[in-house]
Amino acid sequence: MSLMSSNTPAPKPDARLEQLSAWLGTLNLVQVETKRPASSDASFRRYFRLDVVPELREKLGNTLIAMDAPPERENVPAFIHVQGLLLEAGVTVPAIVAQDVPNGFLLLSDLGTTTYLQRLDIDNAPFMYSDAVDALVQFQLHSKPDVLPNYDRAFVERELNLFPEWFVGKHLGIEMTPEQSKQLNGVFEAIIANVLAQPQVFMHRDFHSRNLMFLDQGNPGVLDFQDAVFGPVTYDLGSLLRDAYIQWDEEVVLDWVVRYWQRAKQVGLPVNPDIDAFYRDFEFMALQRHLKILGIFCRLNYRDGKSIYMGDLPTVTDYVRKTANRYTVLKPLVRLLDTFEDKAPQVGYTF
Repeated sequence: MSLMSSNTPAPKPDARLEQLSAWLGTLNLVQVETKRPASSDASFRRYFRLDVVPELREKLGNTLIAMDAPPERENVPAFIHVQGLLLEAGVTVPAIVAQDVPNGFLLLSDLGTTTYLQRLDIDNAPFMYSDAVDALVQFQLHSKPDVLPNYDRAFVERELNLFPEWFVGKHLGIEMTPEQSKQLNGVFEAIIANVLAQPQVFMHRDFHSRNLMFLDQGNPGVLDFQDAVFGPVTYDLGSLLRDAYIQWDEEVVLDWVVRYWQRAKQVGLPVNPDIDAFYRDFEFMALQRHLKILGIFCRLNYRDGKSIYMGDLPTVTDYVRKTANRYTVLKPLVRLLDTFEDKAPQVGYTF
């Protein structure tokens, strides 16, 4: 007699995983039974680490990474396209060992398990960020228009609108008055005007401590690049130095921004020749990204059931407040946040 209750639901079959395993089995490159989760992701992609068959380890390394990216949700051709651009620019990215594009499967080289986030501290940060900036500059130097999608006005607006919808509306539970919407839109217009006036380069879009792998050679390894676009020159720098997952003192960040700016000018990247104007561009761009992130983190929680990112909201809100406080045209945003947070029902997250 079975000891299991007849009410116990059977584990749901994972059709994608079965399909991925079947494909991997046809390649004779990895030991399929060794697959284990390699990382979690804020998207619909999944990654698995597998041991390479013994006779190919010298050639391929000990492990490879299988990527499962459902074609109806994820853009595998874009991943392959941007991987080629980064490779061409001399940036370290996973090599594509095998592919089944129609089904959304890739087999990739393994860049290890140490992210920048796991390793960064105040002593090694200058060296690690210097390597990351070098990789970023290499990628930007290879920029050409009409190769990647344009980060245009519609794109910027779509990202900004995540903030009122998911952070203000869903998370704080506030319906804005017409006057509040007008004030917020005024701030949005100031941000949009600044970022669209910036020179355009290749832009990774998620160039931060969770997507950079620490490597002994060719540091850093760059991941999660499939959403790359052609957009403002300060975007990736803002992503790197005003990171949602790790925060540094303002004067340290300013010093790193100046170092990037000097290097970028030296190699002929199209940065504003005035450092104060460049820093303002950097701040406005990082603010746009942080408003989008507040919306995305809340959407991941309320729509997708991924609550892990909610713990990072206070860091991002702190960035938003500090930046908005420094510019007259952005100050209405701070006043709105003050009003919203006074009225918001307490839901266990403090800001």
